Amino acid sequence: MRITDLMIQETMIMDLQATTKDEAIDELIASLNRSGRINDPVLFKEMIYKREAESSTGIGGGIAMPHAKTTAVNEPTVVFAKSRQGLDFEALDDQPAHVFFMIAAPEGAGNTHLRTLAALSRLLIDSDFISQLMSTDTPAEVSALFDAKQAEAAEKEAAKEKAKAEKAANAASGTTSGQPQNTSGVIVGNANSEDFVVAVTACPTGIAHTFMAEDALKKKAQEMGINIRVETNGSEGAQNVLTADEIARAKGVIVAADKNVEMARFDGKPVLQRPVSDGIRKSEELIRKAVNGDAPIYHSQGGGTKEEGGSTGKISVGSKIYKDLMNGISHMLPFVVGGGILLAISFLFEQIASPDNPIVQLLQTIGGGTGAFHFLIPVLAGFIAMSIGDRPALMPGMVGGLMAVNSNAGFLGGLAAGFLAGYVVIGLRKALKGLPKAIDGLKPILLYPVFGLLIVGAISFYVFDPIFGSLNTWLVDALGNLGTGNKVLLGLLLGGMMAIDMGGPFNKAAYTFAIGVFTSSGNTDGAWMAAVMAGGMAPPLAIALATTFFKSKFTEQERKSGLTNYVLGLSFITEGAIPFAAADPLRVLTSCIIGSAVAGGLTQLWSINVPAPHGGIFVAALANHAILFLLAVAIGAVISGLILGLWKKSPTLVK
Repeated sequence: MRITDLMIQETMIMDLQATTKDEAIDELIASLNRSGRINDPVLFKEMIYKREAESSTGIGGGIAMPHAKTTAVNEPTVVFAKSRQGLDFEALDDQPAHVFFMIAAPEGAGNTHLRTLAALSRLLIDSDFISQLMSTDTPAEVSALFDAKQAEAAEKEAAKEKAKAEKAANAASGTTSGQPQNTSGVIVGNANSEDFVVAVTACPTGIAHTFMAEDALKKKAQEMGINIRVETNGSEGAQNVLTADEIARAKGVIVAADKNVEMARFDGKPVLQRPVSDGIRKSEELIRKAVNGDAPIYHSQGGGTKEEGGSTGKISVGSKIYKDLMNGISHMLPFVVGGGILLAISFLFEQIASPDNPIVQLLQTIGGGTGAFHFLIPVLAGFIAMSIGDRPALMPGMVGGLMAVNSNAGFLGGLAAGFLAGYVVIGLRKALKGLPKAIDGLKPILLYPVFGLLIVGAISFYVFDPIFGSLNTWLVDALGNLGTGNKVLLGLLLGGMMAIDMGGPFNKAAYTFAIGVFTSSGNTDGAWMAAVMAGGMAPPLAIALATTFFKSKFTEQERKSGLTNYVLGLSFITEGAIPFAAADPLRVLTSCIIGSAVAGGLTQLWSINVPAPHGGIFVAALANHAILFLLAVAIGAVISGLILGLWKKSPTLVK
């Protein structure tokens, strides 16, 4: 399949007008939308920004490759664009981007399409080819250049396959000749060199950076006269998988990946773990360090991913804590949603039947304190611990979380137990490192579980449970005895936090606070759930209202996207407002924070209680004042929508 079958001329932008990264993304998405290649611009944009949040797709060398794989895509497409003046795309080399490839891949993209996208990615390592692209003036010239380059690559590949076959024939007849071949699955480099390294490349979507890093490492290895084998973990799964013999022979291992790859096979080897972008831009450094064994020795611990002698990269303390916390929350959310919805249904049945109704009892048993909700804090604590200490930390973390539930230490005690368990296992690894290698196999199945559980359990029992149990009891009592004025202030704060980052740390902090109070009160105190739910529903509804009643302030694409926010807002999915906030953060975030704060404050002014952790309008009937709850949401959404609509400039005036 030709690259130009995906890079259609009607979507190309030969003179990109954007001057910022956000404007460039909008312009590229608009081209996709006009051509009918995507069906949901809002979702597609959300997925583009989700990928950007993991690492910038401005790969350096003047190239940017924003990409997403999502159901919002109708047909696999690559939008080519170039900017003569260049713009800041937060590139890895801090240089302006001039050439852009926006890759849109459908969720079920076929192997042929994925291989074609991989071929495109490999071409972009060639700086001379990029210079040729910059000199083109028409879409036809771009297509001709790609067709010629792909035909040239195909000819080289055929020649290499022929040489490979000849080499195999010579080997069979007792003669050898030639260099290692630069084909997939074959060692690349210098046939006479004893320097050999192996590498794995992987990026979250597996359709661009994975293959660019592969090609960059291969080319640099050839220049350096070093043999290398590269495994890719792309959208088609692992390709050119490294063999045990190759790993054993390698002087070092390079893992250039932004997602998890199979690591246990590298036990005892010097392993460099770096972002996939380093595989593209720092290939020489990685290869040199791997050859010299200048890397931490990797040790697999019961399926874990820890190494001695160094870290995998620099990360701030705050970012590490947030990452670990989000790992716990993401695994806890299915229990919140599943159990919460069943609880909500049980409350509805209770209104029309009685608490003794068998259906009510069944649903409350499955979803409530002895069912899904019973696992909230243990799962949270367990997966926080696992994020820190890997698999051996999961069990002591979950037990510490369960002890927090049973002792009334609750949410706060579970958080503390999760972080404690993770770092206890790290400490045990270091403490037991000097034991004879003969008992290494006992560490993950005996020593870590027993000592980890004992230490975490003892500290939880004697320290965390009494302290956090008392604190939790005081907190619930204090919140229950707040005067109206103080309740309104806290409602304003919680509601506003839901809109600050729409799914980020502030949003999650407010939501988890409400969940903590909700579970600690025996799933009866839904006052703060009312505040955060109202605050979370207001932003997408505000976007929908603004795009409906201030049409001249939004593009046609934005107006269409705004309609979906009615559904998202009513469903308590705050993230529906993210694409709009990303495009115009000052106006959108400020407007939404004000409206969300008002909505949250009103729920407390009117003493509203929503005894369900999720569901939006679908659980509104459970509120003690259902009409007032909906009114609070509506008032907050209208306020935000009016501020945004009046403040926002028309599309042609937005800078």
